[in-house]
Amino acid sequence: MNTNIQLKVGTASGTLLSISPGIFSQDIVKTIILAVIGATVSFVVSLLLKKITKHKK
Repeated sequence: MNTNIQLKVGTASGTLLSISPGIFSQDIVKTIILAVIGATVSFVVSLLLKKITKHKK
């Protein structure tokens, strides 16, 4: 069982290390900004839908 965990950790870290040189800092910042915008819009829409459905009941 310990070998299985080591294999998973080794595979994940190797994948991350092989991808890391291709990722630019601008892409990371852009991804963070888009994630924040997406989460905010999702939250606002869910609040609006909750208010709309309360008024219909």
